[in-house]
Formats: sequence, structure tokens, C-alpha cells
Amino acid sequence: MLISSIFATVSSFEASYLQLQTAHLPFNEESIKAADEALVSHLRSLSDFKQFYRYFCRNPDVGVALPVESCLEAQVQENQSKLRVLGIASDHLQAGIDRKDNEVSALRKQLVDLQKSNFKLANRLSGNLNLPSSCDVLLSVRVFDSVLNDACRATHKFTKILIDLMRKAGWDLDLAANSVHADIEYAKTGHNRYAFLSYVCLGMFRGFDLKKFGLDEGDTEILCNGHVSDSVKTHSSLKQLLEHVSSSPVELLHRNPNCEFSKFCEKKYQELVHPTMESSIFSNLDKNEEVLNSWRSLRIFYESFVNMASAVWMLHKLAISFDPVFEIFQVERGVDFSMVYMEDITRRCNLPAKTRMKVGFTVVPGFKIGRIVIQSQVYLCGLKCTE
Repeated sequence: MLISSIFATVSSFEASYLQLQTAHLPFNEESIKAADEALVSHLRSLSDFKQFYRYFCRNPDVGVALPVESCLEAQVQENQSKLRVLGIASDHLQAGIDRKDNEVSALRKQLVDLQKSNFKLANRLSGNLNLPSSCDVLLSVRVFDSVLNDACRATHKFTKILIDLMRKAGWDLDLAANSVHADIEYAKTGHNRYAFLSYVCLGMFRGFDLKKFGLDEGDTEILCNGHVSDSVKTHSSLKQLLEHVSSSPVELLHRNPNCEFSKFCEKKYQELVHPTMESSIFSNLDKNEEVLNSWRSLRIFYESFVNMASAVWMLHKLAISFDPVFEIFQVERGVDFSMVYMEDITRRCNLPAKTRMKVGFTVVPGFKIGRIVIQSQVYLCGLKCTE
């Protein structure tokens, strides 16, 4: 009976202590006082039990009545205390849920307000495309370079996912990289990823110098090298760019699966991931991850591809609006490295001072806008990495 009473008192102490904690936030003076008094009372009871036990150990033959309840009463008291603890914890959690619900409601309202504001701004921008000032803001090398960097980040992300899928499918990555760029001596293990990045980048930028990005069979009108057709309308391209920016590319495809951007995604996917490659990299996935409808099914793969295609698509719309017109270029293998036109893609490797480095392959093409050069990113042969 002594043990039952001790457990019951400890449970009551725990419940009172939890009540004391919860009474501080929000601050409730009466609850704090009541919990404090209960804690003191329970501590006194535990002290009485301790004194009784010591006395009983010293005088086992002396019959002393223990001033506690019966065993059943002690169990009832213990269970009631546990229920109090659970009730207090439940109230605390419910208060947290209510608080989170209020935060969610406030954030949803902010989201609706922001969406309305963005819609109004997009309409204002679209309506002001006839103003030269709006064109001047977009048609700058700084904006072009920023959009190009976004496109490069998107291709890096997609390439990483593609390499992971190939690795899971059991591909020999060294052999696959060699099929993209043969007989390259990589400076470090793992640098074969730059071959796959080159494959993706050059594939995505193929046809970039054409007005329709190669979507039309008769799209032979080359924009580079100073040849610009009068049919190229700057304002029309910028308007398409702004309309594309104003919505999510994934939502755009769901909303209008037959739009020009959707055709661009289909074309580029077929160029990058041919059926044999697709069948191989997706064959070993779990059944719930199998691609059921080509590139539109595997969510992460699909979204990363669409975001990459969207970034390159926007860059093209911006590029064909420039006057003077842009030029796109890539560097052939074996060409001497030039810091004016090229940049080492690794950025962490030592360039020998006395040796003229040779280009292994182009990873990201370069651009010329008037006299301004945006360097092509290349992988060099014979590097020694400090990584």
C-alpha cells in the first residue's frame, strides 16, 4: 500500500508541475498559485512517506498506522493524475494547433493578396511593352547574364538527377561519358559529370540561333552573325517572355498542353532522352515510380526538366529581342584556351603557366552581344586539380 501511495503522489506531483508550466504561457496567476500549493503539498506527502519508511526500518516490531488511503484509492488517485497530465498535454497541443491554423489562414490571405498583386503587375508590364523604357530595362547584358545563370543552374540540377537515374539503372558512367566526348583525360574522379552536363547544355541550346528555336521545319532564318530579319519583332518576344514569367512553367503545361512551350519541351526531351535511354534508366525503378507517360510522369525528373526548358526558353525570347543581335558560339576540341572567350568550368584547377592549355570540350556555349563577350564554359585537357 505504501508503494501505491508513493506512485499516486508522484503522479499527482507530475500533473501539478505540468500545470505550473502551462500556466506561465499565457500567464495565469491563479493557476500558478494553485499548482504551486499542490506541489508543496505533494512534496510534504513524499517527505512523510520517507520519514515513515525510515522509522519503520528502525522499529519493525512497532505497529504504526500509515496515514494513507487504501491500495485501490491510491490507484484511482494515480490514474486521475495521469488523466490530468494527458488533459493538460491535450489542451496544450490543441492550443498549438489553433495557433498554427490562425497562422495558415493569415499566410493564405497573404498569398491571395500577393497573387492578385502579381497579376496586376504582369498586366501593367504587358500593357506597357510599347514604351521604350520598359524595353531598355530588359534589354541589357546584365539581365541576359542573369537569365543565362538561371538556365545554367537549372541544367546542373537536371543533369545531376539524370546521372543519379543512370547510376541506379547500373550504367557504366565512364563508358557513357566516353560516348559523349571520347578519350578525355579527366583531372579528377567524378569529372565525367561535365561530359553529361555538356551533353545536356549543348542539346538544350541546339537551334538557339533560330527564330523559332528549330520548332518549325522551315525555321532556317539564322539570327547570328549579324543577319536579322525584319519579321523579328522585339516587343512580341518580350511580351511572350513576360507572359511566361508570370506563371509557373509546370502549371502552364497543364493549362495549355498544346502551346509552343509544350512543343519545345517535347522536342528537347526527345533529343536528350531517346527511347532506348529512357527505357534503360526507368526500368529498374519501383513500380510506383515507373514512367507511364514519358517525361510527364516522374515528378522530380519532370519538374527539373520543365524548369530547365523554361529557363532556356526565356533566354531565347530575350536574346532574339537584342539589337545588335546576339551571337552564340562554342569551342572545338583542341583549340588553345583563351581567357577572353573561355572559362574553365571546374574553377578549382591549376592552369600551368608555361603550357598552352587545350580545350577538351565545350560545356556551356558562349555569347557575344555587340562587343561584349559572355565566356563559354569549357573543360580543359591536362588539368591538375587542387580539390
